[in-house]
Amino acid sequence: MRDELNINDYNREAWNRKVDQQDRWTKPVSAAEVERARRGEFELYLTPSRPVPISWFPELEDRQVLCLASGGGQQGPLLAAAGATVTVLDNSPNQLQQDRFAAEQFGLQIATIERHMADLRCFNNESFDLIVHPCANCFVPELEPVWRESARVLRVGGLLLAGFTNPVRYLFDFQQMRQGDLQVRHQIPYSDIESLSQSERQESIIDAGEPLEFSHTLEGQIGGQIAAGFAITGFYEDRYADDASDPLSHFLPTFIATRATKTPSH
Repeated sequence: MRDELNINDYNREAWNRKVDQQDRWTKPVSAAEVERARRGEFELYLTPSRPVPISWFPELEDRQVLCLASGGGQQGPLLAAAGATVTVLDNSPNQLQQDRFAAEQFGLQIATIERHMADLRCFNNESFDLIVHPCANCFVPELEPVWRESARVLRVGGLLLAGFTNPVRYLFDFQQMRQGDLQVRHQIPYSDIESLSQSERQESIIDAGEPLEFSHTLEGQIGGQIAAGFAITGFYEDRYADDASDPLSHFLPTFIATRATKTPSH
């Protein structure tokens, strides 16, 4: 299946459609949120429900910030309003259009680049002071290049703020889980390509227009950052606020956010 389907191209179109459908993660921030950000009072999300602590951010004025796989007009406009020089990189042109829309509407300067999250060849080494990477690496099968390239383009002492999915979410039969029945089915790491039958994938993902997803182990998520040259300096967990629509959130948090600092040895 992987040979027959270009995952990046497929997911690009899936996220383009989500913009048309006004998915939560494609709606730009409001004027009120931008005005609060101008005063340094913004709430920025890497995971579904819990905002990133303000203490995790450096002084943003004139800092070079990369919003990685972060289109949708949410993180980028807030950081630009707070004084940062912002570049948003995303695989979906429609998502990037949301950032351009917010920039024009609120008088912000935001550069946008259409590119895959692991392909940062357009940036020189040590180009950024901060990378903001909300939950998105579940849409790529290979994680190590994302961390490696993030480390390359960050300056020493720079910060990577990343949100990602706890792989426990992928243990269960998805159709049954939506009905509140938690049946362990899948091995970790999970892949929409390898873990589902062709008919299941066609019905539940392709026909539904959903992006392809891939779980990664915690070793790959956290250990992968450390191996790339980061020191983990912050950590919290999160879950969906409405556990009626996500039964697993009733039992445990299934999202993680990390604050990581690039160390001098890399």
